[in-house]
Amino acid sequence: MNWKHYFSTSIGKKLQMSLTGLFLILFLIVHCYVNAQIFYNDGGVRFNEAAHFMGTNFLIRTVEIGLFGFLFLHIIQGLLLWAKNNSRRSVKYAVSAGNKTSKWYSRSMAILGTLILLFLVIHLAKFWGPNRLSQLTGGGEKNLYEMMREEFQIPWVIAVYVFGCISLGWHLVHGFYSAFQTLGMGTYKYKGLIKTIGVAFSIIVPLIFALMPICFHLQVIR
Repeated sequence: MNWKHYFSTSIGKKLQMSLTGLFLILFLIVHCYVNAQIFYNDGGVRFNEAAHFMGTNFLIRTVEIGLFGFLFLHIIQGLLLWAKNNSRRSVKYAVSAGNKTSKWYSRSMAILGTLILLFLVIHLAKFWGPNRLSQLTGGGEKNLYEMMREEFQIPWVIAVYVFGCISLGWHLVHGFYSAFQTLGMGTYKYKGLIKTIGVAFSIIVPLIFALMPICFHLQVIR
């Protein structure tokens, strides 16, 4: 089998989307766990310890490189699939079937993904970028907890984060099950279970992320 040719087909691209999507879901679990340490409300002690481990562990830093690669591939393949699906519809339907054939969020994955990408760019520019730059230039690690507390006093930053988390939630509602379905796991026997876990995941993880700026701003976390 010519694997290069296979991965250039629609099925191959969907498979890449599924595999990279599952990897990103695992990343979200780890990232959510680390960020949730702020809710201990201990002045950032637990959070900074976890962030220090994530930022200095060689294995984690190596996986981080792969993460950016998978994220880039996921975005590119998603946009390519969206463009290809749209190109097939040279003649638009006079009446849209709407939610009768598919949910709006499943038809809007490219838009939701683009909004999440914009959110990630701002997130990296605010936190990850300055911290890594400080490490590379010999300035050491920044206090990410204090950075969050400062940044999350700015209303537009809070709005971007909350809106980004809402977009992430809707993106995951479809993407979570779709990833397993593409890999052949969305059978009748497991369909209900996977969808239930997917919906729960799509609510809990984005909610935890969204509560961070809100709790900082309202000084629930000090």
